Amino acid sequence: MKKESNNVLDYPKKFFWGASISAYQVEGNNHNQWTVWELENAKVRAAQSEYQLANYSNWGQIKLEARDPRNYVSGVLADHYNKYLDDFDLLEKMNMNAFRFSVEWSRIEPKEGAWNVAAIKHYKEYVDELSRRGIEPIMTLFHFTLPVWFVEKGGFEKRSNVKYFTRFAKKIVSELGRRVKFIITINEPEIYTIEGYHLGNWPPALDNNFKCWRVANNLAFAHIQASKSIHKLSRRYKVSISKNSKYYRSDGALLSRLSAFIMQYIQDDYFIKKVVKYCDFIGVNYYFSSNVHGSKAHDSEDHVSDIGWGMQPSDIQCVLERLHNKYNLPIIITENGLADVNDDNRRWWISKTLIGIHKAMKNGVKVQGYLHWSLIDNFEWAYGKWPRFGLASVDYKTGERKLRPSAIWYGRIIKKIREL
Repeated sequence: MKKESNNVLDYPKKFFWGASISAYQVEGNNHNQWTVWELENAKVRAAQSEYQLANYSNWGQIKLEARDPRNYVSGVLADHYNKYLDDFDLLEKMNMNAFRFSVEWSRIEPKEGAWNVAAIKHYKEYVDELSRRGIEPIMTLFHFTLPVWFVEKGGFEKRSNVKYFTRFAKKIVSELGRRVKFIITINEPEIYTIEGYHLGNWPPALDNNFKCWRVANNLAFAHIQASKSIHKLSRRYKVSISKNSKYYRSDGALLSRLSAFIMQYIQDDYFIKKVVKYCDFIGVNYYFSSNVHGSKAHDSEDHVSDIGWGMQPSDIQCVLERLHNKYNLPIIITENGLADVNDDNRRWWISKTLIGIHKAMKNGVKVQGYLHWSLIDNFEWAYGKWPRFGLASVDYKTGERKLRPSAIWYGRIIKKIREL
């Protein structure tokens, strides 16, 4: 970027403009530890929905879906596995040149040591099609879902099991070869561990702080081992994690500053410091920030998304500058977006985000790309199908995709930026 320019549309020519998905959330017809768990818990999630969600401002709009057990069963979903060509058309319509996706380990290795040739062929054709369209594939290896056989062995609770993940990483990267350059090993390790092993909202639905800590450390080890294995194949590969980063802003008081420092360390630095030597860049997922008063952190309640997350998109600048100053690695924003079924706030969100990124880059941060979450409406884990993060809406009955007005506007912005 030209540092002397104040034009918010002035981005590098090689900047990645794209969107993100994960396999489980859009592909449909998966079988893994999540599909097993969701079938066991769908009725409970539906029964608890009013207690958990009734204070949301949009409860009247979502309550029919939220009370329906079918909302919590993924099923066919958007059928992205079979309709990915239609979804790649959406990328082109928005003038995007990058796309982050995940490969579903349970499809590639449905049984221990048994590789699914048809699934591997599918993902080869998938990335070939992206490349044919001039869209950079950015591949994720673990986005919260695991083969049932791996979980039955203890999953990431056992460090000895990391070898299976490393084997999978080496296999899929070897198969895809030069088709893919950018690889995310682990998506949001802290979210996976906290939701599954502390809060109990996700499988295996435990409240065990020791296991939570152990799994987090084993995921760091898994990244290191996978990164080493991938780099042995070729140094051309650029490997990282996608880290959910939340900015903690203190009110200036001594206790608040100390609390914010500790919270920020736990949020970001504890994990990143373990893996940063084995990262070629830092993948950043940003959704919200918190204000710290004394020893308490409070999320904004003035402006919230459909799932109650405080919306402070401008704070992405603070996140980027902090990570740059501490680790001095290039950054790709691998997720950033909001649940907004009526498309009331998405244009505002993207505008504030791009301004924040631009300011950070003017201050020296090496940002290589911005990937919006999500390309299409998706299965939002324990919330189910009702939250709508997509730039494109999906009719789950007909499979029809339709770019939301904010996405059409965003596509024009990208075109203008890329033509400068």
